[in-house]
Amino acid sequence: MLEELLRLDGGVLLWIQDVVRCGVLDPILMFYTRLGNAGMLWIVLSVVLLCIPKTRKAGLVSLLAMLLGLLCTNVALKHLVGRSRPWLTVEGLIPLIEEPDPNSFPSGHTCAAFAAASAWWRTLPELWMKVTGVALAAAMGFSRLYVGVHFPSDVLAGMAVGLICGWLAWLLWNRIAAWRTWQI
Repeated sequence: MLEELLRLDGGVLLWIQDVVRCGVLDPILMFYTRLGNAGMLWIVLSVVLLCIPKTRKAGLVSLLAMLLGLLCTNVALKHLVGRSRPWLTVEGLIPLIEEPDPNSFPSGHTCAAFAAASAWWRTLPELWMKVTGVALAAAMGFSRLYVGVHFPSDVLAGMAVGLICGWLAWLLWNRIAAWRTWQI
């Protein structure tokens, strides 16, 4: 079962490399995936949201969600699982960028993206803002596959952890808000 999943994971990456990659998309997705390094894109967007009173809650909850995601993925799971990057195990796969972290599972870029998007979905005032956040997160997950630095299962796991962290941050925020109201 696990061997079949690994074969499927590698096959998807080779298909993306052979069928989807093209000269027009390569620099765009390489640039976009680098915007996710250290969660920078999501941190900057969250700080911008903090500066606007109508979206301040969204900025705070998303920063908390990303912190939870960082602890789950980069601090705990990546080291516990220790899965190698795909180009080390999938014959013929050529990554488009260098990735210094040797651990692949789960995708930290995808986790940060979906942690922020999940928090924004619950807290932003307009539907178009929520949909944009989810679309940006999905594009980040796809970019990690496109450049060849994550397996599809890494991205799916990063998405799941991010969604859970966004939900937990929202719950925590609501608990704190209720506690503060009760204290006053």
